[in-house]
Amino acid sequence: MKPRIVIPTVAPAAYEALMNLEKYNATTSVTPIQKELIKIRASQINGCAFCINMHTADARKYGETEKRIYLLSAWREADVFTEEEQAILALTEQITMISNHVSDEVYQNAARLFDDKYLAEIILLIITINSWNRLAIATGMRAI
Repeated sequence: MKPRIVIPTVAPAAYEALMNLEKYNATTSVTPIQKELIKIRASQINGCAFCINMHTADARKYGETEKRIYLLSAWREADVFTEEEQAILALTEQITMISNHVSDEVYQNAARLFDDKYLAEIILLIITINSWNRLAIATGMRAI
């Protein structure tokens, strides 16, 4: 692959804005494991090998098991995710595949389980990883 644009170099203010959103996400009350599940699942859907590699490693650091990481792409058929995690994963999938919109059923289920602030934090985490996935894929970042 030919070298591609390096966003932090040519658009540092824009990159910094995205980094500031990431810094906000780090301060939220969403658990580290929930954050990594969001990041891994969105990255799987988007086909972002760079982010899958990064976030599976991060998930392991936070104590996530190999079994749950392996089952994440088929989470509906696995009995290893909590009700809250399932709601987060369903919301992650629908926001990531936004052209299909977010169904009232998926949104209301998440709203039933989380207060407004926590739900907002989850949504912002999903939006952020989708931005990172698009940046990594568009600029040709590769998993090492």
